[in-house]
Amino acid sequence: MAMTASADAMVGGGSDTRTARARSGAVLARRLLLPLAVIAALVALWDLAIRILQIPPYMIPTPGSVWLALVKERARLFDNAIPTVLESLGGFALGNLIAIAMAVSFVHYRTLERALYPVAVTIRTLPIVAIAPVLVLMLGNGYAPKVAIAALITFFPTLVNMVEGLESADPQAMELMHVLSASKTEVFRYVRWPSSLPYLFSAMRIASTSSVLGALVAEWIGTNKGLGYLIVLTTYDFRTSLLYAAMVVTSVIALAFFFLVSILEWALVRWER
Repeated sequence: MAMTASADAMVGGGSDTRTARARSGAVLARRLLLPLAVIAALVALWDLAIRILQIPPYMIPTPGSVWLALVKERARLFDNAIPTVLESLGGFALGNLIAIAMAVSFVHYRTLERALYPVAVTIRTLPIVAIAPVLVLMLGNGYAPKVAIAALITFFPTLVNMVEGLESADPQAMELMHVLSASKTEVFRYVRWPSSLPYLFSAMRIASTSSVLGALVAEWIGTNKGLGYLIVLTTYDFRTSLLYAAMVVTSVIALAFFFLVSILEWALVRWER
């Protein structure tokens, strides 16, 4: 009887495991297939609307012509994508490092927060298109102004979320650290920093796509390479197929950054699963 019950339990446990795996596989397939199906439907509607409304190709190209531009101009698109990727990565890294450092300083030194937080808000409200020419004049036409502009766009969401995350630490855990006479460094390491990570990665997902936008805006002024430059050039030349192809490549880069941050969050913030 005991052996039979044990065998039944093993069979039942194996069945539960297979069911859980099948369920997780179905969820993963749904998460992948549903967005692809929506994109395919939108592309089909795009092509159908052009044919029915007879929109001229210099205004809106067909999906087929955009695909041909992606294939024929792949070398040019790749060459212009490299500077945009480097500028986006540099701005993302610099903006987030500055934001994290400022957030930690704000939490430790309240006087510093009252003095600098309004300055950060003021900088964020300035139009990037207006700041870009000033930075180009100051830093030249190289990577520096593009990285700076991408950093300006990315740092503020991370700063706000990081401050909120550091201050969202569990009061009971904070009280326990106080009872144990923990130092500020120990409180930060064991309580504040872990509690801030979900907030940090939420902001980094936003910043990952914003950094690409910042790099594009920077490339509109004072440069002769990059996807932003290619978008402006093809707009003036009415090469709409290549224009849309450049926008597709830009979207792919932004999505890749977003998913890389999501994978990093999945690997590091395991307690939030």
